Amino acid sequence: MDLTENKITGTQVAYFIICPRKLWLFTHQIEMEKYSEDVEIGKLISEESFERERYKEILIDDTLKIDFLKLGKEIIINEIKKSRKMEDAHIWQLKFYIYYLKKLGIPCRYGIIHYPKLKRKIEVKLSKKDEEKIEDTLREIEIVKRLDKVPAVINKSYCKKCAYYSFCFI
Repeated sequence: MDLTENKITGTQVAYFIICPRKLWLFTHQIEMEKYSEDVEIGKLISEESFERERYKEILIDDTLKIDFLKLGKEIIINEIKKSRKMEDAHIWQLKFYIYYLKKLGIPCRYGIIHYPKLKRKIEVKLSKKDEEKIEDTLREIEIVKRLDKVPAVINKSYCKKCAYYSFCFI
């Protein structure tokens, strides 16, 4: 799969893991996140954390938006998140970023997810098995994006806090 041609973003990877319906709505220009208070709080946390970092909000290939990079012998991707509720999606989003950079020939073996309000961070590495799962996930994302109709509601506990709640339950 040509990553630069398909323009799959880290947000799309995270949304797919959380809910294919959310991914479909988002990729069909129904962007409810801009009206979400939780998303605004997350943006503020990201802006106010790690202010001294030099390489913040890095855009790569007009596709990846990375919170900040640490540069040295290799690149370390750093993502800032509000809460751990969607940690699995955060992890796979970061693994996708590592995978993407690796495909571009950029040396990156791991990244860090920061939860500033929790004073917690986790290191994320990419394995060969992870690469295979990402490739499968990218194919599945393309399928969801091309669907004529919105996927079914999943009805999870976290749905009540989702910016797209009204598209599923009202």
